[in-house]
Amino acid sequence: MAQITIENLSFRYSLGNENCLKKINLKISEGEFIVLCGQSGSGKTTLLRQLKPSLTPHGERSGKILFNGTELDKTNLRTQSEKIGFVMQNPESQIVTDKVWHELAFGLENLGMKTAEIRLRVAEMASYFGIEDWFDQKTNELSGGQKQIMNLASVMAMHPDVLILDEPTSRLDPIAAERFLETVNKINKDLGVTVIITEHRLENIFSFADRIVVMKNGEIIADNEPKKIGEIAKTLPEFVRLSLPSAMKIFSAVNESGEAPVCVRDGRKWLKNQNIFCKKIERNKKVFSEKNAIELKNVSFKYEKNSDDVLRSLNLKIPQGCVFALLGGNGAGKSTLFKVILGIEKPYSGKVKINGNIAAMPQEVQTLFASRTVKEELYEMSRDEEKIKKIAALTQITKLFDSHPFDISGGEQQRVALAKLLLCERGIYFFDEPTKGMDAEFKKIFSEILSELKAQNKTVVIISHDIDFCAENAELCAMLFDKNISSVNATDDFFDGNRFYTTAANKISKGFIDGAITDKDVIECLKK
Repeated sequence: MAQITIENLSFRYSLGNENCLKKINLKISEGEFIVLCGQSGSGKTTLLRQLKPSLTPHGERSGKILFNGTELDKTNLRTQSEKIGFVMQNPESQIVTDKVWHELAFGLENLGMKTAEIRLRVAEMASYFGIEDWFDQKTNELSGGQKQIMNLASVMAMHPDVLILDEPTSRLDPIAAERFLETVNKINKDLGVTVIITEHRLENIFSFADRIVVMKNGEIIADNEPKKIGEIAKTLPEFVRLSLPSAMKIFSAVNESGEAPVCVRDGRKWLKNQNIFCKKIERNKKVFSEKNAIELKNVSFKYEKNSDDVLRSLNLKIPQGCVFALLGGNGAGKSTLFKVILGIEKPYSGKVKINGNIAAMPQEVQTLFASRTVKEELYEMSRDEEKIKKIAALTQITKLFDSHPFDISGGEQQRVALAKLLLCERGIYFFDEPTKGMDAEFKKIFSEILSELKAQNKTVVIISHDIDFCAENAELCAMLFDKNISSVNATDDFFDGNRFYTTAANKISKGFIDGAITDKDVIECLKK
């Protein structure tokens, strides 16, 4: 008997015009690791929330969901709370207490457990997840990666049989994301907990999965083992092919048949046996403007008078008309630097010089929304009907015009925010984590938008954890570390010089092809 059985499940939001889930049929056995992927707005989050009754949105539903043979809605509340754990996309939205230890104990207290049992479980979770060093810290002092690990530990303290995760790494830096997913895999393999996870970044999770389930327009269009998905990639929609791990994308592009490599290790083994026609990538050196769009000199900043510096004696020059990417770990101070440049926060020493008007997209794009519909949001920026139609078509939000901006998916909210920015013409465009929640297909369109802005001599600054996107689109990259900029390099030099903080394509090709950074670089070297 399957642990979870979904039969002919359809769902429509209370204010929706059509079903966002359409006759979904899916069986999940105990202990399976299921990766659910698809475009933004394809119904992934909606489907996951159907599996946790306390989070199920209002609307019309038909079909059945069975949990261990019993209809989920008829399962008692304690079982629903205890046996089905849910980790949300935004770490902040799940935190309810002010201390780490209390967060771990909170769910157990609500179940009415005895104090001695709570202490034992909390101690066990703190040890298992390596939380001992920050066990007594305040939750608002943690980095994004720590908050998400704490949320996972809080859920696991309930001893669930099923762990559901909705894009849990979208706000984490690459190294923190990798560690988080390895922890989830360990839970699955060590404890036999069923894992159901949605992700847009499949690079680090593909090899952990037993099955990959692909959704499109509220329907399941593929359900197979990871290697099988790689082998049939050419028959699947473009968004699936673009989402695959680098090893699979390279394999598929060179028209190989047979077993597809899934991870970096498999990709290196496969590449070793291929005919590499070009073993070094030659690039023309880029020349940047001598005029700076943004210049920071000896900038220092702290949030409170007696607190530690977040930024210390920071110097940075961003040339006019370039695409500049700022990378760094969670809690390094990237978003703080974003606020300092925009003038939201004032440094206590140093100078910030801006040459031009700035349009900025913050990490929490919901803060840009103040209207009842998406259409009204756009009209807030411009009254030019033709311009609005053009930008809406470009960002693929025309069909969302009548929707409330808070009723659409995270990826769709990103696109609406992007449209608002493009409607206000500025000399400098600032994006804080723009690809968060964005599917691979729209990332391709976003890349074209950035190229167009550069062609217009606009300056683009991206703060991002998305290494592959930065490698493909940025001209200059900088790393924020230890309260300062540790380096500013041309993108190719930046990633080729790194061992861990680099692209999967670079890891696969290192030692075989000099200077290969992107999947495209490796593919071109394998083709005559």
